[in-house]
Amino acid sequence: MAPKDIGLYGLAVMGQNLALNFASHGYRVTVANRTQKTTEQFVAENGQEYDLSGAADAAKLVARLEPPRRLILMVKAGAAVDALTDELIGLMEPGDVIVDGGNSHWQDTTRRVQAAAASGINFVGAGISGGEQGARYGPSIMPGGSPAAWEHLRDPLTSIAAQVDGEPCCAWIGPDGSGHFVKMVHNGIEYADMQAIAEAYHLLRSGGRSVAETAAVFRRWSSGPLNSYLIDITVTILEREDVDGEPLIEKVLDTAAQKGTGRWAVDAALDLGQPTTVITESVLARSLSALKDQRVEASRVLAGPQTGTGAEESDLESALLCTKIVGYAQGFMLIRAASGELGWTLDSSAIASLWRGGCIIRAALLSDITRAFQRQPELTNLLLDQHFAEVVGGAQEAWRRVVAGAVTDGVPVPAFSTGLAFYDGLRSERLPANLIQAQRDFFGAHTYERIDRPRGSSFHTDWTTGGANESGS
Repeated sequence: MAPKDIGLYGLAVMGQNLALNFASHGYRVTVANRTQKTTEQFVAENGQEYDLSGAADAAKLVARLEPPRRLILMVKAGAAVDALTDELIGLMEPGDVIVDGGNSHWQDTTRRVQAAAASGINFVGAGISGGEQGARYGPSIMPGGSPAAWEHLRDPLTSIAAQVDGEPCCAWIGPDGSGHFVKMVHNGIEYADMQAIAEAYHLLRSGGRSVAETAAVFRRWSSGPLNSYLIDITVTILEREDVDGEPLIEKVLDTAAQKGTGRWAVDAALDLGQPTTVITESVLARSLSALKDQRVEASRVLAGPQTGTGAEESDLESALLCTKIVGYAQGFMLIRAASGELGWTLDSSAIASLWRGGCIIRAALLSDITRAFQRQPELTNLLLDQHFAEVVGGAQEAWRRVVAGAVTDGVPVPAFSTGLAFYDGLRSERLPANLIQAQRDFFGAHTYERIDRPRGSSFHTDWTTGGANESGS
């Protein structure tokens, strides 16, 4: 049998669709799976149309690949990736490439890059976004790891990626686990975006609009600055009827699950000292939604206000846009912090560009974000770009009306409200943190800095005695 261009191990839905994507772009692909029956069935169903073959196990898969071998893993993150990587390192040769295309934790990927390098193997962690359809017809791909691998991966990965304005939504991210880190941030922004859309939906429905009327609002928004994949699928969801003719969305249980990448983004933000409040509140909102039994009980015990009138459609559109912008701004803050802390030198404009198509958070807004970072590569915060400062500044009054109205009406809007609080905090030259630091110095002698002395000088006061009894260093 002739050597194959691409090997792929793991034939769940994403793996199958990626294999077909490579094959439809002219690559010879051989596949394998833990369960050989799945491999045989997949090849039987697709082998007539595409150049596909199956291998019984990892060893036979490696044997069919032409050096330097390119082997993509599409298996469950965690122990399965470790076990398979260890096996493959023993089977492959220096210069070969292993690509983990799953949602692995970026620190695990960094460890695997280093372990593989000891044997001369190039390991890559590639974040892949777009779901089943994206994997088949063009995802957004975020590869990072061993730099030497990119010359072997550039052509196949960019060819199968989504294309926007003639440019592939795939670019080399950086070393170590940077590819999976950026995918993790993507997912954090995804959490924020979905939560903000859900809050807009909640406000529209609580204000008296029917599901059909709410769908019509989102449809109108889809042709404006909010145009995005998530807005589009929201319209489709709201317009879908059940077999009895009633809106199907009304029968979906109000508990949102999560697989962990959102929590990882929050953990990374805490480690790097970044206030990704919209992402964090969106993760916690899912946790609150999971407390269904407690919420049912509390609804019978805890009092709330009388039902209000809801929000004006134009105000709500502005509030959703502002919250979405803050969510992206916080995601890029996290990327910038990791770039500096870990020495990755990540390119924010390139990252924004590759999110313009294929991925779950693809949106018209990302073209503006790309241009913002192209204008100012060292931009510390997206909100400081002139375009976004003007957009949010001009929409802030509507945003405030929406949040104030939601509080008055008793409708929870954690993403909207924490996004506004972040905006107000960021634009405040002076915050009450001086009192917090004084309290810390009072009970723990943690010291403080003074506004009338050079930054970096520390002072301690015995707050219980009179006079200027402070010490500094």
